[in-house]
Amino acid sequence: MGANFRLIWLGHTLSALGDYVVPAALTLAIVRATGSASALALVLACATVPRLVLLPLGGAVADRWQPRRVAIAADVVRCVAQATVAIELIDGRFRLTDLAVAAAVSGAASAFALPTGSPMIAAAVDAPTRPRANALLGVSNSVARVLGPALGGGLVLTAGPGWAFAADAATFAVSTVVLALVRLPAATPSVQRRPLHRDLVEGWSEVRRHDWFWISLIGHATWNMAMAVLQTLGPLIAVRHLGGEIVWVAFLQAGAVGLLAGSLLATRLGAGGRLGIRVSRPVLAANLSLSLFAVPLALLALSVPAPVAIAAYGIALAGLGFLVPVWHTAVQQQVPTDKLARVTAYDILVSLAAMPLGYAVAAPAATAFGNAVPLLTAAALVAVTTAGTALTPGVRGLRTATAV
Repeated sequence: MGANFRLIWLGHTLSALGDYVVPAALTLAIVRATGSASALALVLACATVPRLVLLPLGGAVADRWQPRRVAIAADVVRCVAQATVAIELIDGRFRLTDLAVAAAVSGAASAFALPTGSPMIAAAVDAPTRPRANALLGVSNSVARVLGPALGGGLVLTAGPGWAFAADAATFAVSTVVLALVRLPAATPSVQRRPLHRDLVEGWSEVRRHDWFWISLIGHATWNMAMAVLQTLGPLIAVRHLGGEIVWVAFLQAGAVGLLAGSLLATRLGAGGRLGIRVSRPVLAANLSLSLFAVPLALLALSVPAPVAIAAYGIALAGLGFLVPVWHTAVQQQVPTDKLARVTAYDILVSLAAMPLGYAVAAPAATAFGNAVPLLTAAALVAVTTAGTALTPGVRGLRTATAV
């Protein structure tokens, strides 16, 4: 797939690893220093809110200017922010305000970095090999999701939280250098003398133009909301009814293995894959794979034996691992390159914004009606909105240039 893809893959992998190192380190650092859930919530909100608010702007900026340059600038900002926190913690100083500011800066920078990945892949990799390229990125992201928290926790326990932030800063520094070496084909200049808000409106119009996209996006957002419900109620159910903390740990590990398995499966399907199987309607197949998440939600509500629920969760997360590269490939092939970053930004925004709703309603609903009601409701919504996309002609009829 060429040197440019290998460099982009390396930069993406390093950034992803750093992103998964920090949450564990940040949580432990704040708990150690303050023991306050409110302090932790404040810092996490400082990281999340700027990301959500600025994502559409990040997509518009990436489409106006070269996505590679925007990604490099974002990595530089995140490197400086994390290095500042690292120095402070290593020196034995802890100021909650500084952590909150650094989290906000990193969150804002990530809003500009996240929409750049898909346009860079579209520019660096030709259409027939994009399915495999996206699948490889999915595999590396799944591995980072497994290794990152373990690395972050290990650094905190052995060397201190400051060194975990230092490691994160180093990943962004190396990613910056790697992306600087990428040489993508020259694109038509997209900087235009017009208000930026018109770019935002144009990006949303592109989203609405593709019925397969926005219908699928409803299902994806519902899936994320349901995941928030499970993450809120699942640990308590596992500890109180299924056998203890070890059961929830097994859930998380099964999910990580499932994600990796789904990504690996995507690398072996379609043209250029090793199984010689062509999925003729990739978006439909990917959305149907997401509907598998209804099963572990329902099983948790019914208090089935732990091994059954754990296995179902691993299979459901394999569906997510399969969807991600398939979805990215379809979007890259169907959306014009000069609008790809904006469409990607709206995709991420809708998916991420749905999760706080799940966090907000899960506990009150469980208190009022019991755990089964929110879990079964989430399961039904996931099944209807993901499998229900099969009723949309655009979803059924979409065949990418190279079937995944």
